[in-house]
Amino acid sequence: MEKHTAAVFDLDGTLLDSLTVWSRVDRDFLRCRGLEIPPDYTETVSAMSFTEAARYTIGRFALPEAPEELIREWNGMVAREYAHHIALKPGARECLRFLGERGVRLGVATALPEELYGPALKHNGIHALFGAFASVTETARGKGFPDVYLLCAERLGVTPGSCAVFEDVLPGLIGAKAAGMAAVGVYDENSNLCEKDALSVGDGYVRSLMELVEEKFYRKFF
Repeated sequence: MEKHTAAVFDLDGTLLDSLTVWSRVDRDFLRCRGLEIPPDYTETVSAMSFTEAARYTIGRFALPEAPEELIREWNGMVAREYAHHIALKPGARECLRFLGERGVRLGVATALPEELYGPALKHNGIHALFGAFASVTETARGKGFPDVYLLCAERLGVTPGSCAVFEDVLPGLIGAKAAGMAAVGVYDENSNLCEKDALSVGDGYVRSLMELVEEKFYRKFF
């Protein structure tokens, strides 16, 4: 396995213990319109930009609103949660510090807009650990494509081949591989990503971010 000098992390479900918030927002958003949330909905939209998710939601449920109206409503529902309440997943802080202390450059590739991910990272005291941030709100396509990962690598000042990406959803792993990067699946109880599926397209799978501080795993990728 090629060694890497940079690690690029997804946020929701990978570093942030936040997908339950999105499941609740999705449920409440649809129920107030008299709709039940389909089992696949939250995971499907989690890899999309807000604009993509809004267009998808409007099309799937034949909603009368414009995408901008949905985005404003979603932002209002989750802004306080991200700024004050969402915590890190177990092992996230230790993992980031471990890699940073060994000279690994750290980046974020997320579907979240800056107004959500910035306060969440600052609230949890890890914002300063990252050298670059990239959001699918800045790219033409979502997490199933390489765009956001390539943007993050560019901002880190590294080549795509020097990056290992950590994601909890299959589209993220697919997009990272399309960018020419290593892709490692991360378990999250609210994601349907299993080890078999992660390894079918990616290069590794961890049940906990604490595994990344183990010397054998670190030496495998970095």
